[in-house]
Amino acid sequence: MNSEAQVRPTNRAGSDTDAARPALAGLADAVPPHVWFCVSAIFHYLGPAFAALLFAQVGVLGMAWLRIATAALVFAPLTRPWTVFTRADRSARLLLLAFGACLAVMNCAFYLALDRLPISLVAAIEFVGTIGVAMVGLRTPRNFAALAIAVAGTLLLIDVKWSSDPVGLFWAFLNGALFIGYIVLGHRIARTGLGVAGLGTAMAIAFLVVLPVGLSEALPAFSAPQLLIAGIGVGLCSSVIPYICDQLAMARLPRASFALMLSLLPLIATLIGVVVLRQVPSLTDCLGIALVVAGVAMHKPAPE
Repeated sequence: MNSEAQVRPTNRAGSDTDAARPALAGLADAVPPHVWFCVSAIFHYLGPAFAALLFAQVGVLGMAWLRIATAALVFAPLTRPWTVFTRADRSARLLLLAFGACLAVMNCAFYLALDRLPISLVAAIEFVGTIGVAMVGLRTPRNFAALAIAVAGTLLLIDVKWSSDPVGLFWAFLNGALFIGYIVLGHRIARTGLGVAGLGTAMAIAFLVVLPVGLSEALPAFSAPQLLIAGIGVGLCSSVIPYICDQLAMARLPRASFALMLSLLPLIATLIGVVVLRQVPSLTDCLGIALVVAGVAMHKPAPE
């Protein structure tokens, strides 16, 4: 992936970040960053898999709103996003706005794709784009080969869905494009020093972006306590646990190592699809997943 210039935090924003970190700082340093990544990887797809089971009771965008709203409410008292945003400088504010908008649209696109396609296919499409971005900064035969292998695997997974569900594929590719933005912007947020405080602020922005389209679909959950509790659980599993773990991993892992470990995610998504959603892949699907994993593992990001 392209290297980004580091953004220096202002002293005022830094003080808010310091206030948000004490509870996590000791644990973050004691646990290896690879462990944080693995925890994030599991919950990154476990939460959405549970969400897919609730689409019939709560609409797709309603579930996306519940997910983001839960995360925003959890982060708000810990990070005081209104204070972080008002005290940040102009460049940091623009970065937070971009990250929040990216989170909002990415979550909606992911759920809209998951409503129509197997989770293994949605996950595979997410990661083809990361290799393409790597080639922008580092055009090597190795990266061309990695992209070709991953694209071949994705085509095997897509199979006849080009004609059977083009809408689902549109949402899956949009989610994949925004996932690139999430990684790039997430690394920049981690390197500004805002860390979890910046994530909480971006999540509050995402909440406001999704509010007009998701609240009406989420209303049935407020009259059914079990649905509301399930929606909150999905939000914790999908947006709170993995995003915090991502920030803790990104802050300490070189981008090359982080990009290499991303190759595990399509495989984890497939296993969760089997266990939770009973989406058992065919032999062709397994080959496609293996090619995507190989392509993501093989590609080489640009230097930091």
